[in-house]
Amino acid sequence: MRPWRWPGSRREPRTPTRPRLVKLRSSRWFILFVVAFAASTDIFLYGLIVPVAPTALEQRVGIAKKDIQPWTSTLLALYAAALLAFSPISGYVADRFESRRLPMLAGLVAIGGATALLCVGTNIGLWIAGRLFQGAAGAVVWTVGVALMVDTVGKEGLGQAIGSVSLSLTLGTLAGPLLGGVLYEDGGYYAVFGLAFGLLALDVFLRLVLIEKKDARKWLEDEKEQSAEPGKVEKPLAEATPAPETPETAHDTQSDTQPVAPKRRPFGRLAVLLSSSRLIVSLWGYFVLSLVLSSLDSVLPIFVQETFGWQQAGQGLIFVPCMVPHVLDPLVGYIIDRYPKTPRYLTSAGFFCCLPLMVLLRLVKENTMHDKILLCALLALIGCCIALTMTPLVTEVSLAVKEKEEISPDIFGRGGAMALAFGLSNMGFAAGNLIGPFFAGFIRKEAGWGTMGWALGLLVGVSGVPSLLIMGGWIMRKPKPQVESPSAPGISS
Repeated sequence: MRPWRWPGSRREPRTPTRPRLVKLRSSRWFILFVVAFAASTDIFLYGLIVPVAPTALEQRVGIAKKDIQPWTSTLLALYAAALLAFSPISGYVADRFESRRLPMLAGLVAIGGATALLCVGTNIGLWIAGRLFQGAAGAVVWTVGVALMVDTVGKEGLGQAIGSVSLSLTLGTLAGPLLGGVLYEDGGYYAVFGLAFGLLALDVFLRLVLIEKKDARKWLEDEKEQSAEPGKVEKPLAEATPAPETPETAHDTQSDTQPVAPKRRPFGRLAVLLSSSRLIVSLWGYFVLSLVLSSLDSVLPIFVQETFGWQQAGQGLIFVPCMVPHVLDPLVGYIIDRYPKTPRYLTSAGFFCCLPLMVLLRLVKENTMHDKILLCALLALIGCCIALTMTPLVTEVSLAVKEKEEISPDIFGRGGAMALAFGLSNMGFAAGNLIGPFFAGFIRKEAGWGTMGWALGLLVGVSGVPSLLIMGGWIMRKPKPQVESPSAPGISS
């Protein structure tokens, strides 16, 4: 029987109950799966509209046919503008939150609202609002999701983990335009959004089930202590007993708890991050990749429609050759983990090789089988180049942050700056998404398809130079001599 209490008396605080399947829900593979699924769902919903937008804008919104290309580019750019604005904010807030899970749920609410607005949108204002909400949600999902992945994986195996997430992004990017075009042509407008809401429901379930490792640690450690023998438990307890405080240790404790400069200055973390040349180069590379991808998103559907007469299904299928090579992303991540000096060479090789391929796009001119095969082959090779560069650039962001922390462990203060760094990389990606549709659309309209390919190729080829020289540290820098003592690894002369 429960003890009787006076009405209104305070209840004793209840200890939190152990969640079911906590070990599974906090496991490394499950967290990586949830992050990968969240990222692929976000980019899937972004790409789902790409082949749908030109026809839907004309038939549902009433946009004149001559204005379809400008409005298509504008809607892609609005997504990028919201992504650009919210990326640093979401990164900063995520570093201040004790839980990565809550910001990810907030991003899910935003993407659900965006999908609903696009579903019911019969005027251009609702489409604009939907694209802006999509961009804000994308900022949260990518920034917080990758930071959660880095928290879970650590430095070991980071490249392969990022490669797996990049593969999921590629699958989402591939499946979005493909299924969007096929469903719209065969099932109609609302069939497209039926699939979108189904994926969102599954995403909600996975994010609610997830338990972060730091939250699950208290239950998992309790299990270890209970299963350990009594003689083995006494030692950690004895070690946990604080030693008597001496003047020297008191001075050390006070100095350790002193707030460092970045904690006092609002923009201290940002200034430290931007002082890293490695981070700057990775941001630029991310910007260039995004510009190329968003340019193809904006121009390819309309180009194949005008040149080959392809409808929505064909406009979606044209992205397949460019995305299939990204199945190599986990392999690229494995190479990075195994050979840490390879990112600079992989990235620069991808950029340099992409230059002639972009220029050769000018050879695709007529509605012939030869030109169709040539376009697919060139897009497949361009996809291989992008696959070589994407994973090393994302990995370089986290390694640049860790390099700063190794030099000065308390430089970013409590919470670190990992999410903020990925927020900055998201800004680079967003800036490319913002500029790409206008860049490629304007050049193609004014100077033609061939000039557009030449301009994109020149930008990509030039970007290979800083990647070769600076990624992983200045290429001419000699390795620092080891000055640490083996007996005291934390102390250097």
